Amino acid sequence: TFPHCLTPDSPMDSFDITATIARLFVHPVKSCAGIEVQEALLTDTGLDLDRAWMVVDADGVFVSQRELPRMALVRPQLRLSDMVLRAPGMLALHVSLDEVEQPLQVQVWGDIVQAFDMGKVAAQWFTDFLGRPLRLVRFDPDYRRVCSPKWTGDTEATTQFADGFPVLVATAAAVDDLNTRLAAAGFGAVGVERFRPNIVLAGIEAHDEDRVDMLHITTADGVVQLQPVKPCARCPIPDIDPATAESHPAVGNTLRSYRQDARVNGAITFGMNAIVREGAGQVLRVGQVVGANYQFD
Repeated sequence: TFPHCLTPDSPMDSFDITATIARLFVHPVKSCAGIEVQEALLTDTGLDLDRAWMVVDADGVFVSQRELPRMALVRPQLRLSDMVLRAPGMLALHVSLDEVEQPLQVQVWGDIVQAFDMGKVAAQWFTDFLGRPLRLVRFDPDYRRVCSPKWTGDTEATTQFADGFPVLVATAAAVDDLNTRLAAAGFGAVGVERFRPNIVLAGIEAHDEDRVDMLHITTADGVVQLQPVKPCARCPIPDIDPATAESHPAVGNTLRSYRQDARVNGAITFGMNAIVREGAGQVLRVGQVVGANYQFD
C-alpha cells in the first residue's frame, strides 16, 4: 500500500503539488512519429494503441531512430477502422486495426515476445522508405510482457513494445528549462515531441516527476494512479529533429551538463517511466487535475 491514496472526494490541497495534464501523446508505431490527442483510454499496458506496432529487421529484431533516424518522418493517423501511415515520397499505407497475418516471435531489447506480422504490403512500404528489408508487426495482446521487477518491486506491471514501461511522464517546465539552456548556448528551441512522452504535466516545476511517489489523476469515472518507477535514460534520439530527421548533438550535450542521474549509473535522464497502479479502463483527458506528494527520504 502507498500513502496519500486519493478518493474522488479527496481535496487536491492535500497534496504537495498540483498539476494539470497539458498534453497527451500516443505513439502507435514504436520509434515513428507520435499523435497528439485530447483524450486517451488508459489500459494496463499504457495508453490504448501506444507502441502497439513495431518495425523489425529480417531477424525479427526491432529497429528504431537510433539506427534509422528517418523513422521520425513516418507519421501515423488513427481512424475508426485503420491506421494510416504517411512519409515523404510515399503513398499512404493503410493498416487495419482488426486484421493481422501469421503469428511470429520478435525481439525488443532483451525480450522475446509474441506478435503478428502485418503482411507483405506493409513490409514493402517500410523497406522502400527506410532502405533495408523490414517488416511491420503488431503486439499480441494475449502475451504478457512484464516490466523489470528491479524497478516495479512487488507490483507486476506490463507493457507492449515500449522500451520497458507503460507510461512516460514529463513536465512542460523541464522543456522550458532545457530551451533556456539551449538559447544561452546559441541553439534553437526544441519541442517535447523529441522526448516521446505520453503525458506532459503543466503547473509544476521542472522534473518534479522525478520527486513524487504517486500521480493521482481525477477523471470523470474516478481516480487513476500512476506510479513513477524509473528515470528515463536517454539515447541519441532527442538529438533528432522530428521534422527533418536530421541529428545535432546540442540537446544531448546540454542535458549532459545537468541531467546525469546517479539512479541509473550516471546516464542522462529526462522524464519518468510510470506503471499503472489503478484506473485501467478510464479515460485521460487534457486539463485533468493531477495531485502528487514528494517522496520521503
